[in-house]
Amino acid sequence: MLISSAATAADEPVTRTIEAEGASVRIDFQSTDFKHGTAPIVSWIEHSMRTVARYYGQFPAKQLRIRVTSRDGGRVRHGTTYGTAVPFIRLQLGRDVTPEELHKDWVLVHEMVHLALPEVGDDHLWLTEGLSTYIEGIARVHAGDLRAERVWLEQMRSMPQGLPAPGDEGLDNTHTWGRTYWGGALFCLLADVEIRKKTANRFGLRDAMRAVLRQSGGVAFESSIDRVMKVGDEATGTTVLQDLYAQMKDKPVSPDLPELWRQLGIRERGDSVELLDDAPLAATRKAIMAPGATALPAARR
Repeated sequence: MLISSAATAADEPVTRTIEAEGASVRIDFQSTDFKHGTAPIVSWIEHSMRTVARYYGQFPAKQLRIRVTSRDGGRVRHGTTYGTAVPFIRLQLGRDVTPEELHKDWVLVHEMVHLALPEVGDDHLWLTEGLSTYIEGIARVHAGDLRAERVWLEQMRSMPQGLPAPGDEGLDNTHTWGRTYWGGALFCLLADVEIRKKTANRFGLRDAMRAVLRQSGGVAFESSIDRVMKVGDEATGTTVLQDLYAQMKDKPVSPDLPELWRQLGIRERGDSVELLDDAPLAATRKAIMAPGATALPAARR
């Protein structure tokens, strides 16, 4: 790792450059008045990069800018990703944020997953946000930072927010918060399960999205959503993404979530879940949370 400092005063902007996961990342600290210094933040950024690179087989950008601002209090407050020529992530952190809070937080992994999908247009923001909502927890399980039970519990409790309400006109035409984030995540879950069913768990959504990254180059580039679905399907030898999109893009689709959890062998029990290995799709559930290969050819730029 190479770290260079452009300034030293604790209350002045500081720029640091790190080389990690095949990417050059410029970190602009608008101030360095963090109680625990900037080193834990840099470590958090590097760890988040490793997490996303593990899921995709490579980090989704060769260059990245991150701007870090501070405010009173603790914890990670907010993150936003911009699909500029050199992708840009804006982070807002509490000045008192602790290394433990950083390590446990999901925001930066969520934002870095955005880097892997090309710009597909505002009508398809559900795919952009849905992928990050769905992948973030799974990628952190692969990295050893979360238990699978915690992610399944969150999905069980949150996925219903993605179901269509009265008057819904499908994912492309209904832009509520629930349909954008959890409706998109529901699409991803259904696609992941169906791809694995059709391929006897040889492939999943991760394989499709890795192919999309390789073909498109990620968030700095543009693509039609139809192209994204086609490329993903070609990678898995199925038509799952195209078929599911055709069903859900302009019509309300309400899958039977309790039956899906039963098939996967996920039973809520208090503040956790019980994972049942005799369920029909137990192998699929395990495959989704199992770390895969970590190295793939570089994305085309």
